[in-house]
Amino acid sequence: MQDERIVELYWQRDEAAIRETEQKYGPYLSKIAYNILADWEDCKECVNDTCLKAWNSIPPHKPQVLRTYLGKLTRERSIDMFKCRNRAKRQGSEYTASLSELEECVSGGDKTEQSVDMHLLAEAINDFLHTLSPEARNTFVGRYYFMDSIKEVAAYYGMSESKVKSMLHRTRLGLKAYLEQEGFNL
Repeated sequence: MQDERIVELYWQRDEAAIRETEQKYGPYLSKIAYNILADWEDCKECVNDTCLKAWNSIPPHKPQVLRTYLGKLTRERSIDMFKCRNRAKRQGSEYTASLSELEECVSGGDKTEQSVDMHLLAEAINDFLHTLSPEARNTFVGRYYFMDSIKEVAAYYGMSESKVKSMLHRTRLGLKAYLEQEGFNL
């Protein structure tokens, strides 16, 4: 079913919208959630929460790209669930691995949260990403936004894992230098 028709079902408050969403985007949303949570039960719950959030937010919101909108909802819910679940303990997942790789560029400490306007930081990161080649940008987004493993990124873009690691390392160094040049205190 076309995305426009699914959104129309949401606007009509037709429960078929949820079934169609799960059928068309279930695997995509599950992958996003699993990359962050590393637990299939939490992943299923997160996808269900995403469908509920979509139900509650459409209308009044009318997403231009349904796949992106649902992916964003899933990612946000997965990260919230991850933080909640792991307050007392640390579990390995692609989320923790990718965050630890980014620590050298952007600190997650209180000092950064207090001194940097997150909106400006997001804009600066987006500006930096637009300076990259499509290959480097897609690799970076796949790893740090979608939380794909190095192996998955390599397979998706037809590269060796060592090339992906090297490219990501150079991109992180470039990002750090760019943010410092833009006046961000890292």
